[in-house]
Amino acid sequence: MTFDVDRARRDTPGCAEVVHFNNAGSALPPSVVTDTVVGYLRHEALVGGYEAAAEAADRLAAVYASAARLVGGEPGDIALTDNATRSWQAVFYALPFKTGDRILTSRAEYASNAIAYLQVARRTGAVVEVVGDDESGQLDVEDLKRRVDGDVKLIAVSHVPTQGGLVNPAEEIGEVAAAAGIPYLLDACQSAGQLDLDVSRLKCDALSTTGRKYLRGPRGTGFLYVHPRLRERLEPAMLDLHSASWESPTEYVVDPTAKRFEVWERDFAAVFGLGAAIDYALDWGLPAIEERVASLAATLRGRLADAGARLHDVGARKCGIVTFSLDGTPAAEVKARLAEANINTSVSSRTSAQYDFTARDLPDLVRASVHYYNTEAEIDLLVRQVEKL
Repeated sequence: MTFDVDRARRDTPGCAEVVHFNNAGSALPPSVVTDTVVGYLRHEALVGGYEAAAEAADRLAAVYASAARLVGGEPGDIALTDNATRSWQAVFYALPFKTGDRILTSRAEYASNAIAYLQVARRTGAVVEVVGDDESGQLDVEDLKRRVDGDVKLIAVSHVPTQGGLVNPAEEIGEVAAAAGIPYLLDACQSAGQLDLDVSRLKCDALSTTGRKYLRGPRGTGFLYVHPRLRERLEPAMLDLHSASWESPTEYVVDPTAKRFEVWERDFAAVFGLGAAIDYALDWGLPAIEERVASLAATLRGRLADAGARLHDVGARKCGIVTFSLDGTPAAEVKARLAEANINTSVSSRTSAQYDFTARDLPDLVRASVHYYNTEAEIDLLVRQVEKL
């Protein structure tokens, strides 16, 4: 499949300024996203915030439709939020837990999610269990099946972890959850925008994501998908006059759509920027994006291995996040040295993924996450810098 890399780079002004391999942190936005945000802010400044929002009602509805199309859901299944963690928390903290209830999760789980599990376990007496990995390093679906019983009240998994190129077998996990009738919460923070997602195929009850990473949207944006079969059972931990209506002095009614997980106030400029980012990704096509990103990541892994770096990505399937270390050189130093050469990378450490780092006895990793606008010439530049360290 031919991918128009020149067009992608022309659409991305940041490509002329920096070699950006920190796309799993915050990707470079295309011009259409920046122009959308700035244009709306300028208009809002001229006509007023409420007035601009009223004028843009159709545009707002289009953002819900685009987000739904991205994941294969319906607009009523979508809640717009200000980040992936808030999206995830909106569902998690609405679930009722009691003593003896079990939460099954993966070894690759992100710190914010794990902290929430531990907090709820401390409050309620629920139990958190980490499902083992198989020989490839991904979640062991057979171990998951063995653990399922009537006490399991949630299966919650990070599709792609923050600390590596692993793609967990989300569809197979969904099959297990669906067969057992257990709510399945999928953290797609790192996968949305680089992988072709379909909630029907994934069989997840809820999916959370952010705008700033592989979707290339503004920071402070995200969205949540919640299937009716789950949301109709949940009342969010917090409500306001947007997520519920005040029907009488003593009565309120929760919104029947996923908007029950939203709040009234929002950054409309950022929301429309998110919509532009989603539409831009859909225009390229997620299958084409996935193929391009996976190919670049495989090239980078091969080149780093040839340069003597130690690679740390596991799993039967891998994505655009590439993690490595250099013997004798701390990850933070590698990142700093690369930054001196105008190359952006990041560092993942034990505090972001205790289950995984502890199991593998790793102190930290350098994370170089590729996107479709990256080039093999940029990979060459990164590898040459690594060889100098």
